[in-house]
Amino acid sequence: MSASATASTSTSALPSNSAPVLIIHTGDPNDDLKQSYGSYAAQLQHAAGLADHETEIVSVFQGQYLREPDQYRAVLITGSPTMVTDLVEWSERTAEWLRRAAQRQLPMFGVCYGHQLLSHAFGGKVGFNPAGRVAGTMTVNMHPVAADEHLLHEAPASFPAHMLHSQVVLKPPPGATILASSPMDPHHMLRLAPNIFSAQFHPEFSSDFVKAHLAWYREIYSKCGIDTDVMAEQVSDTPQSAAILRRFLHLHA
Repeated sequence: MSASATASTSTSALPSNSAPVLIIHTGDPNDDLKQSYGSYAAQLQHAAGLADHETEIVSVFQGQYLREPDQYRAVLITGSPTMVTDLVEWSERTAEWLRRAAQRQLPMFGVCYGHQLLSHAFGGKVGFNPAGRVAGTMTVNMHPVAADEHLLHEAPASFPAHMLHSQVVLKPPPGATILASSPMDPHHMLRLAPNIFSAQFHPEFSSDFVKAHLAWYREIYSKCGIDTDVMAEQVSDTPQSAAILRRFLHLHA
């Protein structure tokens, strides 16, 4: 069943605006990058403009458990070095929680791993990108249908965004709307329900973090045919992607 279908059947009331925004923390960069730039959850919280008192971070990848969906007013899901297709216990448990949250019409926005996990939870297909590994700053191109989406009314037709991933959504879930694509991913941004969205790009990453990541993993990327020096030169600021994340909270939380 699609997220749209499950959400439309719910009669549960949404929590008040005093409830926290949940950040589902699904992984972290290596220790050196984390020490310099913060955890993935901290970076996402900062990009979303959320203060500590209005945020609850639950590190599911470290064994922490989520409270019931009605305890939150919105959900953000981080990226992760884990692969969705590994089907690890904490990830599958989180996917089940996401299905229950959708039934209660809880607003959600997934980033990278979060984007893939939402699609996996709602019946889509996730796997390694047929176009290869993606790293650096690339262009996101809106589809015509995005013109009718309130979340994207202030976004340009195309904009730069940071991307670091190996897996993608190969087949969106039933009922999902493809809002945007990128040069190596036709399903780059999705609407899964009226208040559930996901994006393969990273609105939370700074240009400095992306450059540091590329430098740290130079040898690994080289084996994938990626010249990190060239990629680093093309890294740029991406204010439009972070603005979409904040607009999501403004509209839905």
